[in-house]
This record gives sequence, structure tokens and C-alpha cells, in this order.
Amino acid sequence: MALTVADIVRRIEERSKDSRAAYLEKIKAMSGKPRREGLACGNLAHGFAAAEAGDKLRMRTGGKNIGIVTSYNDMLSAHAPFKDYPDQIKDAARKAGGTAQVAGGTPAMCDGVTQGQDGMELSLFSRDVIAMATGVALTHDMFDAALCLGVCDKIIPGLLMGALSFGHLPIMMVPAGPMTSGLPNKEKARIRGLYAQGKIGRDELLEGEMASYHSQGTCTFYGTANTNQMMMEMMGLHLPSAAFVNPGTPLREALTRRVAEHVLTMDEDRALGHIVSAGSIVNGIVGLLATGGSTNHTLHIPALARSAGVILTWQDFADLSSIVPLLARVYPNGAADVNHFHASGGMAFIVRELLENDLLCNDVMTAMGPGMEAYTREPFLDGDEVVWKAGATKSLNEDILRPVSKPFAAQGGLKLLKGNLGESVIKVSAVDPKNRKVHAPAVVFEDQDDFLTAFKAGELEKDFVAVVRFQGPAANGMPELHKLSPALGVLQDKGFKVALLTDGRMSGASGKTPAAIHVTPEALRDGPIGKVQDGDIILLDAEEGKLEVEADLSGREQARHQRNSHDGLGREMFAPLRAAVSPANEGACTLFG
Repeated sequence: MALTVADIVRRIEERSKDSRAAYLEKIKAMSGKPRREGLACGNLAHGFAAAEAGDKLRMRTGGKNIGIVTSYNDMLSAHAPFKDYPDQIKDAARKAGGTAQVAGGTPAMCDGVTQGQDGMELSLFSRDVIAMATGVALTHDMFDAALCLGVCDKIIPGLLMGALSFGHLPIMMVPAGPMTSGLPNKEKARIRGLYAQGKIGRDELLEGEMASYHSQGTCTFYGTANTNQMMMEMMGLHLPSAAFVNPGTPLREALTRRVAEHVLTMDEDRALGHIVSAGSIVNGIVGLLATGGSTNHTLHIPALARSAGVILTWQDFADLSSIVPLLARVYPNGAADVNHFHASGGMAFIVRELLENDLLCNDVMTAMGPGMEAYTREPFLDGDEVVWKAGATKSLNEDILRPVSKPFAAQGGLKLLKGNLGESVIKVSAVDPKNRKVHAPAVVFEDQDDFLTAFKAGELEKDFVAVVRFQGPAANGMPELHKLSPALGVLQDKGFKVALLTDGRMSGASGKTPAAIHVTPEALRDGPIGKVQDGDIILLDAEEGKLEVEADLSGREQARHQRNSHDGLGREMFAPLRAAVSPANEGACTLFG
């Protein structure tokens, strides 16, 4: 009998029985402890010394206080809108009889800025730093609820992981929304391909990139940042259909004010630790698969699940992928961007389709109450007030969004690969079926720049599997290797059978070239990938789930990492994290002993 979503939820619950019980006991003990009323007078005076008189009075006399954890900075487009959110939240809280304070800030680095640069080696570890910063912010114990302001790649997982240490509190996530649509994604990809071939210069490339990334808000392609926002709705941690409302609009501000009012009304049944459960986490994975989201979440979801006492495996992803159809085509899996997705029916349509076809766990608690029905609705303005109405029951553009009865593919976009090279994940939603199996000689690299040098020299005009190793979390923080995508795409377009095999990450925008990523165990920890040699025949078969080398590795020595240092751009400070990090298939996390 075929597995169902309910079967997989039960399997995860059984596996996690002891760790989940320990987590729930921890937050139960925390909920029984006094918060502000238990602070000594000196503690309390320090806690609201900077507040205005009215807020001090409310906090002294029992009004609820919201802690704001913000990832604001004004360099990054996705996080710049958060500048005005604290004042909006404070004003809304006061009108609802409560207060709000900025409890603390977290870093928010952008993979788009560091892509292909040395700074990318801090990217994945920044998630755990953000989690710890969230813990520092909320540990003052001044708060009855919290709001976490974040959007992008490591920021949302980090905020949620940190917030789960305070799972006794009602906590919601507050998005900023995507920038308006710019240069069409297909044209952006064309320009990048021309630059990779040397047919246009850097000035033309920069003009294309600036036309794509042009204003405040999230980048509009469906990478990790926008997958985060989808996932927060699927897990019941947003206001319904809040993810993809553009910043700087009246509705965006109204939603920000409304979330402050709403979190003040949430009781302990809707505390974060009760919302984030095996069922809600599976709903997040279902959303990931149904929309063709980012491969980075095969790292982030296991890590955040562990923060709530839930133990996930990549097999859970694979089994869900076998039963969840692909319902969306958003770049890099199609031509549309997230604004087009939202206009076509967006999250309300996705939730309704999955719910009506028994592809979601409805036995969950959300910020809106029990079950997922609230997330089939969309927000509208009635004067200055937000009201929710039934979302689209039919797709407004079936090139972008389709019902379960007419999916783009019968299965989700992620696959688990296994074989004598270990295990790996691959995103296939943008890979043409004819390119999903590559059987070709290995060409081994230990640095992505060496690959690009060989490409520019014309040495890769052939069928091959690029093995790029010593890119795992213990080796160098597991950077994304997205700058390899244009070159691999050019070679594939010339008719060569090419693929990437790596213990590193690919971008959340993984595209048309098959890429077996997150290979575990990694080369630095004696993974078989460290014994592969140039010319070894590699089989990467995404349809059959195979990842094998046709060679006897037993007598070979493990390759030695040739890197001299991790100095510069702060990398030297992260040596303890590289030493302590868990394997990729356990979330590449440093927070759990």
C-alpha cells in the first residue's frame, strides 16, 4: 500500500517520541515560570528604562509586551523594509493595550552579494549565529510574545531555531514581501549565459543584474528566500497569504500592524512550541515539494525540526516527494516570478488544493487556531482594516499554477540519491527528463575557480561529471556553488551530457543542469567522494535515485585537503563551528551536541 502524508507524519512522531517529549516538557517548565512579574525591581527598571512613560505604566500594570527580533539592515533589499516595522508594531500594540520593544537584532547576510566570493563560507553558519542572537535577544524574559522580522536564506531558519528555545511564548514571523517585477528571469539567464561565453562584457552583465535586483524587497525568483516565506505560511507562522505582498504598499503596512495585534491575542495553546510539530513541519516539506522550492531546505528543515525535538531524515523528504505533485512553475523552474505566482492564486490556492486532496496534515495548531483552513484565505483592505476573504479556487494562469488534478509533474521536485558515494539530494523540477541521467567520466576539482578556469580554456567541451569536493560544512562552511551554473548550462546547451557532484551546496535557484549536492559523508570526513579520480565513470540517475562510481575505491588513499588557511573576511573565527558541525543529512548544524 502506498504511503500517505499521514503515514509519514506518524512515522516521524514515533521516531521523535522521546526527543519531542523532552522538548515539550522543557517549554512547559518555562511557561510556568514568571516573566516580568518575577523580575527583581532592579531588573525590571533596567528592562524598561528607555521606554516612554505610557509604555512603562502598561508594563508595570500587566499589559502584554512583545519582543521584536529584527534582521534589519539597509544594505540588503529584502531587509531594508524592516526599518519602519518596529514603530508600526509599537503603535499597533499600544492601541491594543500592550507594548512592544526591540529585543535585539541579528545579522542578515546575502548570498546574492557573497555568491562565488570568500564570504560565502560564512553563509550557512550564519544561520546558527542568528539562532544564538535570537536567544540572546529574548533571554531578558521581559516578553509575553515575540515577532521575528526576517526574510532571506539563513535568516528565517535561524530566527525560528532561536525562537524555538522560547517555545512557551506565542511567536510569529513577519515578512517584508518581494520587490516588484524587474527584468524577466529568462532574459536574465540569457545575459548570464552570454557573459559566461565571453560574448558580452561586465558592464552589460551589471546592467542586466541591476534591472533584475532593483528596489526594496526580496529577489523575485523562487530561491531560498521566497521558499522561506512559503514555508512559514505552510507551517502556520504567518498571517494568511502575507508572504508575497510587496513592501511599501498600504496592505503591507496594514498586515504588519495586524500581526502585532494578533500575537497579543494568542494563548499558550498557540505557543510556538505547539505550532511547530511533526505535522506542521511535514506541511512545510509538502509546500516545498509542491512549489519546487529551494534545495537549501533539505539542510534547514532538519535543523529547525531538531530544535523542536522532531527528528527528520532525507528519506522523509524522498517519500513525501513520491506522493506530492508539482503544482507551480516559478523561476528557475519556469519563466514566472513570485509576483506572478501570487497573482495567479498564490499560497491560498496551493493550501486549498493540498488540503482538499489530503496532502496536508490538518491536525495541527497554527497562529490562527486549529487546522489549515484559515490559510485558504487572502487579505484585503476595508478602509484601514485587514479582512480575509476566500482565496482563488481556480488558477488564474495554468502556466504558473495548477490544481492537483492537472499538475506539472506527478511527483515533487526533490529526489534522494544513494549509492557507493554516499547519499545526496537533487532538485529535478527544472531539469528536463532527458538530462536526469548522466553516465560519464569524472573531472575532479577542489575549488570552483579551477572549474571555471578549465571551462574558459575549452577543456570541458565533452560529456563529464564535475566532482567539486572539499566544499562540505566541515571543510569550508559549505558555500553555494551557483557561479558554476551558467557554465554548466552553456555546456548542456551545446549537447554535452554534464552534471555536478559535490559535498557543497548549490543555490536555492538550482536550475536546469543535474546537480547531486550535499553529498554525505563529505570529503574532509573521509567520504568516498574523496577517493574519486579523473576518468572514473560516475552514474548520476535522478529517476532511479542512484549515485555511484564504477571503480573499486577500497585500495585508494583519501585525497588530502590542499587548503592552506581560512584567514580573511572573518572566516578564521568560525573554526570551532567547522569542527563541531553535524553532517549535511542532519542539517549541517552546530547547535546540538
